[in-house]
Amino acid sequence: MAEILIRPLISEKLTMLGQKLNKVGFVVAKDANKIQIKKAIERMYGVSVRSVSTTVLPGKLKQRFTKAGASKGMKSPIKKAYVTLAKGETIDFYAGI
Repeated sequence: MAEILIRPLISEKLTMLGQKLNKVGFVVAKDANKIQIKKAIERMYGVSVRSVSTTVLPGKLKQRFTKAGASKGMKSPIKKAYVTLAKGETIDFYAGI
């Protein structure tokens, strides 16, 4: 369960989606499927999930110029899951702060 959900996505866009459409976002493991994500969220947060949609953001090439020349690297690809919760269900990410 902890290996599937890496961290919640908290952004202005997702906050608005959460208020309007009852959606939340998570960064998940690359090999996790929708069924595993749904079960992990239901177990961890005690909510019922209506649907899960996923997307994979490809890694990007990053380049930085230094005194020694160009330093090239690659950002890792990320898999995101957008979860629609059942009516009346909410997840409060700020409860433990």
